Amino acid sequence: MDSALIPRGVKRCPTWQFILGIVIVGAVLLWGVFAMLLCWIKGLNQTNMNTAYGFAIWIWADLAVIAVGGGAFFTGFLRYIVGKDELKNIINFAVLIGFICYSSALLILAIDIGQPLRGWFIFWHANVHSMLTEVAFCLSCYFGVLCIEYLPLILENRQIDKVPFFHNLSHNMHEIMAVFAATGAFLSFFHQGSLGGVAGVLFGRPFGFREGVLIWPWTFFLFTWSAAACGPCFTILITKITEAIARKKLVKDNVIELLAKISGWMLLTYSVAKIADTWYWATVTAPSKGFTLMDFYSNNPLYGIWILILEVGICGVLPALILITDKGRKTSFALWAAVILAVIGVCLNRWVMVLQILAVPVMPFISWHMYFPSWQEIATTILPVAYGIILIMISYRYLPIFPQEAELNPIEPPTYAEEDKQEQEEPVETQEASNAPEPEMQPAEA
Repeated sequence: MDSALIPRGVKRCPTWQFILGIVIVGAVLLWGVFAMLLCWIKGLNQTNMNTAYGFAIWIWADLAVIAVGGGAFFTGFLRYIVGKDELKNIINFAVLIGFICYSSALLILAIDIGQPLRGWFIFWHANVHSMLTEVAFCLSCYFGVLCIEYLPLILENRQIDKVPFFHNLSHNMHEIMAVFAATGAFLSFFHQGSLGGVAGVLFGRPFGFREGVLIWPWTFFLFTWSAAACGPCFTILITKITEAIARKKLVKDNVIELLAKISGWMLLTYSVAKIADTWYWATVTAPSKGFTLMDFYSNNPLYGIWILILEVGICGVLPALILITDKGRKTSFALWAAVILAVIGVCLNRWVMVLQILAVPVMPFISWHMYFPSWQEIATTILPVAYGIILIMISYRYLPIFPQEAELNPIEPPTYAEEDKQEQEEPVETQEASNAPEPEMQPAEA
């Protein structure tokens, strides 16, 4: 029954290995679910959040998965709007990763509010003056778009596709997918930007304060820019990890190199903009408010000046320079290093824009606020990771995620295998008769 669900022309691991993997990752998932239930039943006293840290690790995880999930909207934009046809061979996986990231973000928010049954308040009693209201609306709508983009992949399962209605529905949805890609890019631009805008307009938090255009601080545009630059790197990274685990090539090199090249130039221009923004903030904005650059960095091991160098230089400029060079993209080690550094860089950016903002003292008599999450926070942060691994395992096994897999990994056609089996089952007498020597010809009588 399991083999009948696997896409045609590809090979998968034995069922027992697949189930074993699900069980192992499922144990981690259940640990996170247990911690989540503790937070819902007993309340947010299960966390280490306090008056200094009202956001804590959950909001960082939320912003990080939304940033790395940006590969879905940007790859869709490149494929359907710009017309980069080569990306059709990786767009399915980008959509799957985006679906996992955005559903994880909504799950984290459901845990963070402490009372998920009141989550609908943000829609019914919306604060129209808050950027977070716009984030909630766009985030929810874009998750709906990702559900619509992911649905045709489910309908292309071997058994589901046999139903004429589902077959025609999948085909028709593919025909209009450009509309959803454009809608997703529009929604993502605003919610990615508004998440950065929140950091820029926080009252009494000079570390995140930025000048800007009208009501939008520079961080609004930098957040969208970084998500578009580093999201595709995360897609490439997960694709490479999947290939390493499956021990087969799933996407051709020209597809990976094209996406890496575009991501590299986006990352380079973002790094230049980030450096300009940091320089202006450190030399103009902060001094105008009575601060120096080193007032925002401490000798403690967590928030030293090293974190700025790591984010902008090592995890920004360096991977960008690797990805924009042809040799860097074609060298396996360099490509791995670049995409890993880029993903670390965007996650580190979200870290400082959530946690360092709250750690920096805003009064002369206040010291730095250090924070370490409780085990419940750690478990619920790992929960989406386990959930994502399970969904990737199921989707890879039963759905045609990678269109080039069968071409890159040819296997013996079923017809040939059946013929071999029939030959092996041929009666012995027949084989012996066929192998018997022919009788000698007798000379004709005169």
